[in-house]
Amino acid sequence: MKELYDTLSHKISKSTTRLYSTSFSMGIMLLNKKIHAPIYGIYGFVRLADEIVDSFHGYDKEKMLTEFRQQTYQAIEEKISLNPILNSFQEVVNRYEINMELIDTFLDSMEMDLHQNFHDLASYQQYILGSAEVVGLMCLKVFTDGDEEQYLHLKPSAMRLGAAFQKVNFLRDIQADFDGMGRTYFPGVDFEKFSQTQKLEIEEDIRRDFEAALIGIKQLPKSARLGVYAAYRYYISLFKKIETLPAQRIMHERIRISNPRKFLLTCRCFLKLQLNLL
Repeated sequence: MKELYDTLSHKISKSTTRLYSTSFSMGIMLLNKKIHAPIYGIYGFVRLADEIVDSFHGYDKEKMLTEFRQQTYQAIEEKISLNPILNSFQEVVNRYEINMELIDTFLDSMEMDLHQNFHDLASYQQYILGSAEVVGLMCLKVFTDGDEEQYLHLKPSAMRLGAAFQKVNFLRDIQADFDGMGRTYFPGVDFEKFSQTQKLEIEEDIRRDFEAALIGIKQLPKSARLGVYAAYRYYISLFKKIETLPAQRIMHERIRISNPRKFLLTCRCFLKLQLNLL
């Protein structure tokens, strides 16, 4: 019975999400139950590709990523895969008609991490598009469930939200990226001489992304609005914490929001939606 295998695939994608991200797991739990599995499926796929380039040191990452891309294509075409995470993902792609261009753009950005440690403005924007904005669009395909007019209307805000999340991640992970992997994502920034002025410029750019994203969040279908807003509030909280700290501190410390704090933020989001304040 393929249904049993599909159930296993969904559970593995869900477990992957919960293991790697408490914040996104909390956000997904606030989505309508019918879209839990598709969003877990997208996250599992994205996480697996990211692990290849970020964690599998000592292995042939380029070969693994190339094979992963081929296996992804095959899974989508044949509508099944012996890789449970790809099996879960192909179901989402086929059910919600996710464009292959979004998937290719994402995988291209993962490939950039194998060869490119420094970015100019053009490659930085291309990386943000592939690693974050198109992931937001994959999720938006699920949220809008075939309503192409609504999808196109909300597309710019979804892209800005993905960009904001990724840029906050870059600030949070400066130490790990720069010291651990030799990567610098922000263009024109020398992290040997990272200044408060440069930090403020980056933060202003992120603030504009968040402002544009919130406009779209408020217009999402009710089935998705609370979960996305909770993730937004978590990242805003993390961003505000980073804003209060000097540049040199975030160069030497990974800033976090505690799990109890995340839970409190989630409860406040739920209350706000219930009171129609969102």
